[in-house]
Amino acid sequence: MRLSGISAVIVDLDGTMVDTMGDFEVALNHTLGDLGLPPVQRALIERTVGKGSEHLVRSVLTHQLALPEVAGSRSVALTWPQAQLFELALERYQQHYRFTNGQYADVYPGVAEGLQDLRSAGFPIACLTNKPLSFARALLEIKGLDGHFVHVFGGDSFDRKKPDPLPLLKTCEALGTAPTQTLMVGDSQNDALAARAAGCPVALVTYGYNHGEPIAQAPHDLLVDSLADIATALQEQANAA
Repeated sequence: MRLSGISAVIVDLDGTMVDTMGDFEVALNHTLGDLGLPPVQRALIERTVGKGSEHLVRSVLTHQLALPEVAGSRSVALTWPQAQLFELALERYQQHYRFTNGQYADVYPGVAEGLQDLRSAGFPIACLTNKPLSFARALLEIKGLDGHFVHVFGGDSFDRKKPDPLPLLKTCEALGTAPTQTLMVGDSQNDALAARAAGCPVALVTYGYNHGEPIAQAPHDLLVDSLADIATALQEQANAA
């Protein structure tokens, strides 16, 4: 494991700290209802979430428009140019999400304890998510997690999103730590690939969302069942060094 010399930690939000699948489902289905389209199945959301709101809305919209019962119908949605329909869907989704944000979501077991243990051990923590920053800040506050972080960055904080390494490199700059000394904690290959490209070690949680793929197949230095295991693993590495 590449976990020796860690001096700061970056933690993903959706699927890592908070199970927000219920929020996504409610907001998306309200959006689809506005457009006269059928509701989306939860399994599709689980496969497409994690790369930002634009990707999620575009993927779900494309899938629903291609359904046989929609493609062969006279749905009003089919009369819109696709680019305009996407912009409308994204606007409606963001409006609905403001009201559902955190209302159908739950903090995963061990998250609050894990964050507190890391802080107690002296690690500064940043939250880095592909969720828009305003939604991320609000969700952390609603769930009582906001006090653990020295920085919070969203999918609109930088020019590119994970799995691009830029957000991690910029977060390391804000923390004042080298990438090799900054642990990325996430739940998906987005986090893993971004960390590898940035030169950060990475710990992945065994729950969460990974596009329907086994998380153990993603690049990682540590696999944990709970965020509460991170501080213990780092202490064990420090003792062994």
